[in-house]
Amino acid sequence: MPLNRVTLLSLFAVAALAGCSSKDSSSDTSTQASETPPAMTGICDAKAVQSLVGKTIDANLTEQARRDAGASVARVLHPHQPVTMEYNSQRLNIDVDERQVVRQVNCG
Repeated sequence: MPLNRVTLLSLFAVAALAGCSSKDSSSDTSTQASETPPAMTGICDAKAVQSLVGKTIDANLTEQARRDAGASVARVLHPHQPVTMEYNSQRLNIDVDERQVVRQVNCG
């Protein structure tokens, strides 16, 4: 019986690591990285882009929001999408619903 428990825990660990390391081409569209430094300090200011709430997001709007917020990076967070939880003061997070409508904008 202990062998089964160890095997099961090992499988969970492998599955978790595989999920973290897999590269999905669709995730490339949800994260917009800057090739040039931001116009401001690189510290995100979500107050500057609160007007996005209720709008439908696309790549151009994401990049504009990143610049307007002064963030180095912007990411669009879709429902049920796994995301890293580390805080990054230079990152703009744009939460959208199933129809790509912005629900919330914050930094971190």
